[in-house]
Amino acid sequence: MFTRRASLNLISLALLAPIAPAFAQSEKLPVVATFSILGDLTKQIAGERADVKVLVGPGGDSHVFAPTPADAKTLSAAKLVVVNGLKLEGWIDRLISSSKTKGKIVVATKGVKTLRTGRSSHGHNHNHGHSHGEADPHAWQDVANVKIYVANIRDGLIGADPEGRAIYEANFKAYVEKLNALEAQIKASVAKIAPERRKVITTHDAFGYFAAAYGLQFIAPQGVSTDAAASAQDVARIIRQIRAEKIPAVFAENISDPRMATRIAQETGAKLGGALYSDQLSAPDGPAGTYIDMVRHNIRELTKALGDQPAP
Repeated sequence: MFTRRASLNLISLALLAPIAPAFAQSEKLPVVATFSILGDLTKQIAGERADVKVLVGPGGDSHVFAPTPADAKTLSAAKLVVVNGLKLEGWIDRLISSSKTKGKIVVATKGVKTLRTGRSSHGHNHNHGHSHGEADPHAWQDVANVKIYVANIRDGLIGADPEGRAIYEANFKAYVEKLNALEAQIKASVAKIAPERRKVITTHDAFGYFAAAYGLQFIAPQGVSTDAAASAQDVARIIRQIRAEKIPAVFAENISDPRMATRIAQETGAKLGGALYSDQLSAPDGPAGTYIDMVRHNIRELTKALGDQPAP
């Protein structure tokens, strides 16, 4: 009896051996994140245990995304769906409903202390249709909030895949250490900027949390729409504002005409900063391929433009 059972066990092991790797591969937890920043945070915590798909990839706009039937199919297969919340993804409820997904929904901003939109008294509010006074959805611009994001993601992953708990907890702990280092880097960088120079004009109202957390002032230019190229009158208005408020740097992505940009720089002495990443990551091989890379890129561009001396 013993030998027969032993031989059956050996046969069972022999049968299982070739398919074990393939089985493990196909059993990755299917997870969907709504946009690239959440996708990266989810991958950092999930590691190799999950197959994370992103609906709005680098360069897309989460505010105005139009889901396709393929997106509904992707969602229907998910065991976990990670969303930002705070009305960033106005389309997500309809997509969840039409996909009939049984996946658990994780709202990454749950527990975040929100700021209101329209806080600035300077000019118009460019926040992609968010009304003044609503919760500002761009909470990831404060690294402290991202610790809350990844805690929520960790809990969601454990709920969907309890066997992975030890891995998710270890990845979470390691990532929070990286976020702590990132916070220290931001604070050290801002500390090197003279207090009176910690002002910047930007055309996208997505840096409220960054400004509040790290002591910078982001000012939306008066009378410039993010939907259209700036006119000569717009530029003249920006020039007056820069002079009046002694703003040392302009990050104005929608002023694409180099003659206008040159005129602003010549007439005000303000530096023109490079692109800041607010709502999306760059392509993986770009300057903001991960969340941490994105924040480092932004603080580098800001300190380069706001520092007393030109960057070497």
